[in-house]
Amino acid sequence: MPAALVCRDTGTRYPLDTPIWRSPAVAPVDSVTPAGLLDIDWPVDASTFPREAIAKRPATMWRYREALPIPAGVEVTLGEGMTPLLAVPERVLESVGALGGSSGTIRPGSQMLLKLDSLHPSGSYKDRGVSVMVSQCRRLGLSHVVEDSSGNAGSSFALYCAAAGIACDIYVPEATSPAKLTQVLTSGARLVRVPGDRQATSDAIWEAAQRHYYVSHAWNPFFFHGTKTFAFEVCEQLGWKAPEAVVVPTGNGTLLLGCWIGFEELRRAGVIDRVPKLIAVQAAHCAPLAGATAFSHTVAEGIAIPRPIRREQCLAAVRDTGGRVVTVSEADTVAALRAAIRAGLYIEPTCATALAATAQLRDLSGTIVLAITGHGLKTNDTIAKLLA
Repeated sequence: MPAALVCRDTGTRYPLDTPIWRSPAVAPVDSVTPAGLLDIDWPVDASTFPREAIAKRPATMWRYREALPIPAGVEVTLGEGMTPLLAVPERVLESVGALGGSSGTIRPGSQMLLKLDSLHPSGSYKDRGVSVMVSQCRRLGLSHVVEDSSGNAGSSFALYCAAAGIACDIYVPEATSPAKLTQVLTSGARLVRVPGDRQATSDAIWEAAQRHYYVSHAWNPFFFHGTKTFAFEVCEQLGWKAPEAVVVPTGNGTLLLGCWIGFEELRRAGVIDRVPKLIAVQAAHCAPLAGATAFSHTVAEGIAIPRPIRREQCLAAVRDTGGRVVTVSEADTVAALRAAIRAGLYIEPTCATALAATAQLRDLSGTIVLAITGHGLKTNDTIAKLLA
C-alpha cells in the first residue's frame, strides 16, 4: 500500500497531503481522550537507507530523505540533526552510580553514550519533529497554525515557523521558563499564557485547534517522523548497528515513539536485526506511565505530563522492545544535574532524569544511549535556584 495517514480507531486511510491532524472519521471529544489519533503508514525496504549515498550527504537529519514523509523542495530546515554521540564522563558515572546506594552503573565491556540533542538550533530535540511538521505545513500551503507546549516545542515551532513565514499561536503554561518564552516572543509568534499546569494548557488550546491546523507534537504524527531520525543517527554513528538500550526522558512520549518508529523501520529494511530496549524515564512526581495517579511539581518540567494522549502507544513501545518505565526522585535528578554540569555538560533538569535513571539499570550491558534532550541555557533561572 502507498504511504498514508491512518486512523487508529477505524483504520480509515487518508493521503499524506490531507490537511488534518486527527481523523475526521471519529467525533472529537476533548484534549485528554485519544479519539481519532492518526499514525503514518510509511513503507520501507532496503532502498530506504542507501548507506553509501547517505554517507556523502550533508550532516543533517535530511540525509535520510528516502525515509521522511516530505517531498523534495518543501523542507524547512535550520541544519538540525547529526548531533554528537559522546561517552558519559567517568566522574558523572561515579556520581550517579552512588544514587542507588552502591558504586558503578555499567558492566565491564559496556559503554554508556550521550546523544546531545541539546545542541539543536533552538536548544532541544524538538527541532527534529518541528522541521518535518513545519515542512508539512508548507506542503499544505498553510498560513496560520497553533501549538501548545511546556516550552521547548513552542520555542522550536516559533523559530521554524518564522523561517517558513507561517504565523503561529503558542499556548504555554504560565510558569514556563522565561528563557523559553523569550525565544517564542522574539521570533514573532503570538504567545498565550495559560494559568495552571501543563494539562490546563492542552485544554485551553482545544477550541482553537478545532479552527486552525494543530501542529501538536502529541497529536500530529508528522512530528514522530522527524524524531525518528534520532534512531537513524544513533544507528549510523554506531556503524549501522543498534545499541542495547536507549534511555529517554518521557512526558508525551514524542521522542520515545520516534525511537520506536525509527528503529523498527531500520529493522524492517534489514539494516539491523533487532530493536533496542526502550527505557522511558519519568519524574516520580509525575509518572503516569508507571501507573501514578497523583501528581505534584517537578523540576523536570519538560516531562510533567499527567495525561499523555498516546499513553498506550508509549507503553506498547516499552513492552514490545523489552524495555521498562523508570521513575526518579527530585533529589536524584538534582544530584545528576549537578554532576553533569560540573563535568562540563550544561543540560536542563529534564535531561538529568536520564542520567539519574542509570543507577537503576545496572542489569543492562552493551551500548546504552542516553537522550540529552534540552540545553541548560533554556532553564538558567531554574538551574540557578537548584544549584546556587
